[in-house]
Amino acid sequence: MRIGVVSDTHNNLKNVARIVALFNDAGVERVIHTGDVTRPGTLERFADLDAPLIGVYGNNDMGERPELAAVARRLGFEFSAPPLDLTWHGRRILVVHDPLDFQGVISIHHDVALHGHTHRLRIEHDAGRLWFNPGECAGHMPGLNAIGVLDLDTLSPAILRF
Repeated sequence: MRIGVVSDTHNNLKNVARIVALFNDAGVERVIHTGDVTRPGTLERFADLDAPLIGVYGNNDMGERPELAAVARRLGFEFSAPPLDLTWHGRRILVVHDPLDFQGVISIHHDVALHGHTHRLRIEHDAGRLWFNPGECAGHMPGLNAIGVLDLDTLSPAILRF
């Protein structure tokens, strides 16, 4: 199973349109947003995904959270406060926005730890676990924006830059 991972879109609607196209072209089966959507209109742009969208709220989503939740429900997206604990394809995945939120909730049973917040690429393997943040995708510098595609069979992430 291949999943898409995106974080910190920060209402960059042009980039979200590109992100949706990249995930659709990659044929991912699900997409995880690790927070900081920031505006309900951003979620509207994700409606063109060919895969379900699941995510957590980030620190910059707090002011818009009721509106974000309403749009997410209407579009059939699943968003919640972090941490979000998922089991897909035999892999246990923990999703937070701020990596500091892993403290006290991550366990030896988690295969994947996904986060955003830092806007920095992170690919680390530690004791059989993958720590992954695809990095910046809300910037305005072509070629420096990035999202991730994660193969859950191999725990191999790929970075898609645009």
